[in-house]
Amino acid sequence: MRTRSLLALAGTVAALSLTAVTPASAAGAVLTTANGDVAVGDVLNASLASGTTATLYSSATGTSGVSCASSGFSATVTDNPTAPGTATESLTAHTFGSCTANVIGVLGVTSVTVNNLPYTTSVSSGGTVTVTPASGSTIQTTVVLRTLLGSINCVYQAPSLTGTANNADNSINFAAQQFTKTSGSSLCFANGYFTAKYSPVTDAGAAVTVN
Repeated sequence: MRTRSLLALAGTVAALSLTAVTPASAAGAVLTTANGDVAVGDVLNASLASGTTATLYSSATGTSGVSCASSGFSATVTDNPTAPGTATESLTAHTFGSCTANVIGVLGVTSVTVNNLPYTTSVSSGGTVTVTPASGSTIQTTVVLRTLLGSINCVYQAPSLTGTANNADNSINFAAQQFTKTSGSSLCFANGYFTAKYSPVTDAGAAVTVN
């Protein structure tokens, strides 16, 4: 009986050990969808979350500046390691449309253009999203405004941007990310604080989850 008990105990320990290692051996990548791991070379896309706008305001807590009703991005996955880890992407397109301004002296917004693409985007298992420019470059956005004195260009730059990925709605959120004006008239506010929520982030139509 004792021998049988020891054999049963040994079998139980072996089963528990196998169970303990199975999740690690079957762990998925940092970026996944319902269809499986996101493959290197896949293109991720996202537009603004329903009912939201992308804004570039003159202060972190204010409401004066530029607001865009549409915005979207495309990024090609360049690395997607096993979780936990950090996936990387090449942000190749970032667009804005249907933009308005509520700045004194400004009649409207002609365009908002993201310059110096592509940018490198990293997404960690913890949900931190970091956008950085190529070496020797900078993240730059040019806002063209219509004024009583004609068209003016406002150029804003930032060394990097930090956002947060949320699996609850497969979103990426940027909150009050600071840009500094590097050129433009006095009608261009000195600092621009960028806020936008993109949801859902998709790969071939399937929502992307961060692990």
